[in-house]
Amino acid sequence: MAGLKSLLYLSSKAALLVLLIALAAQTQKANAQNCASELTNLNVCAPFVVPGVTDSSPSADCCNALQSVDHDCICNTIRISARLPSQCNLPRLDCAN
Repeated sequence: MAGLKSLLYLSSKAALLVLLIALAAQTQKANAQNCASELTNLNVCAPFVVPGVTDSSPSADCCNALQSVDHDCICNTIRISARLPSQCNLPRLDCAN
């Protein structure tokens, strides 16, 4: 009887672990979708960041869009963008000049 109780206890713990993993995966997917949506809102900033722009002062719409983007979303996007050239077998980007 004690063995059966131990087995049921372990099974319930395993089920809880699987549930937590599924919840974490779903949360990560929702966060990724939310981040993509937030980044899309930054399109209003495009006129202020393209090469050759004469007015580099961002509009209020741009500033508001930027303020609404989650810090982790922006930082993760920059990290991923920085890795892309090497993943495509291209030379590392150097934007120092």
